[in-house]
Amino acid sequence: MNGKHFLKNPLITGTLLLTLAGVLSRIIGFFYRIFLSRTIGAEGLGIYQLVFPVMALCFSITAAGIQTAISRFVSAKAANDDMPGTRMYLYCGLVFSSILSIATGCLLWKDATFFATTFLHEIRCAPLLKILAFSFLPCSIHSCINGFYYGLKKTGIPALSQLVEQLARVGGVYLIYLISTSQGKDVTVSVAAWGITLGELAGMLVSLSAVHFKKASGRILSCSKDLMRMIVPLSANRVALNLFSAYENIMIPHQLCLFGYTNAEALSVYGILTGMSLAIILFPTVLTNSVSVLLLPTIAQAQAEHNQKKIATAIKKTIAYCTLLGLLCTIGFLLTGDFIGNFIFQNTLAGTFIRILSWICPFLFLSTTLNSILHGLGHPGVTFVLNLISCFIRILFVLFFVPQFGIRSYLIGTLLGQIFISNTAIILLCSNFQKKS
Repeated sequence: MNGKHFLKNPLITGTLLLTLAGVLSRIIGFFYRIFLSRTIGAEGLGIYQLVFPVMALCFSITAAGIQTAISRFVSAKAANDDMPGTRMYLYCGLVFSSILSIATGCLLWKDATFFATTFLHEIRCAPLLKILAFSFLPCSIHSCINGFYYGLKKTGIPALSQLVEQLARVGGVYLIYLISTSQGKDVTVSVAAWGITLGELAGMLVSLSAVHFKKASGRILSCSKDLMRMIVPLSANRVALNLFSAYENIMIPHQLCLFGYTNAEALSVYGILTGMSLAIILFPTVLTNSVSVLLLPTIAQAQAEHNQKKIATAIKKTIAYCTLLGLLCTIGFLLTGDFIGNFIFQNTLAGTFIRILSWICPFLFLSTTLNSILHGLGHPGVTFVLNLISCFIRILFVLFFVPQFGIRSYLIGTLLGQIFISNTAIILLCSNFQKKS
């Protein structure tokens, strides 16, 4: 009976589904990173990684806050068995997100050269930005649909779309690579950008095929106001964070040049750090990310039911399991870091970065899940401030320590930032429940 009850728990089954899809996607992505590092090189990987802050910024404008808002309101409607009401929130969110993504894509396409030279300080990013402009609309559509299913605690469609997206991304890039090499053409960094766009398109098609666009109930104006009350602060917070994060990532190669590297060497180090080492360190977050996605509606529902015991239990288990998983990963990466760098990526520096970054795991896993709990409790402003301070810590290390001591000082700043977020979140949550008890 206990086993059956365990499997019927939507948080457990949903986490297992998302984790399985995430693990498969990460494994595919792991070999994809190796393929890219050997195809476009460390410098090419650095150029490719430079566009990701722009991608994250655009996603925060077009979809991130909307997905979270849809998930929260859908979970509340589903708790009252109002399925037509859940669809109204989905439809309103889709309209908002589609309008924003079309406008953002057009702007990026039109001014790609301006953004590449002015903000990224790398003209070779311009063709990549133009290609990525086509990815925003499909990304927004399937993000909204994923938010709808997360709110219902049904993770089958999001898990499937995630896996199909990754397969389409890697398969598309490999197909373009085969065609280019058969025709004697050079394989450029742009091929990786086309992979992202193809992947988002595939994810959208899977999501759309699963949604039954039935009649919705509820007033459009009322649902729109509900969504906007949550979307505006969430999106504003994410945009602000991503602006600072983008500045941080763009400044790393520049500050490495002040340390003494050439531009090509700085981009190579940046590519090794973000495209190789961090990809390995973030691999286990597939589990914590899955938990985080489902913690938000679970906590929101428990709060609506005034079930403080359920919230407290979720917080305690989150802290215990994330700390244990983080420590195990730290030990694992310390022991295998050099092997991964030397034999898998064929890069000694990648192994060094993995060993240094291994200490971040417990704090990274904790901050991810605790932020989700704070969102579920309706405190997006708190997570914004915590993440903003963490970002400021990293930026200070980039500006003042990287020119003097190199990239390792940035890794220390990253560790300190995650320690700050996780410990402060624990203190805030514990003090909050002590006041209520």
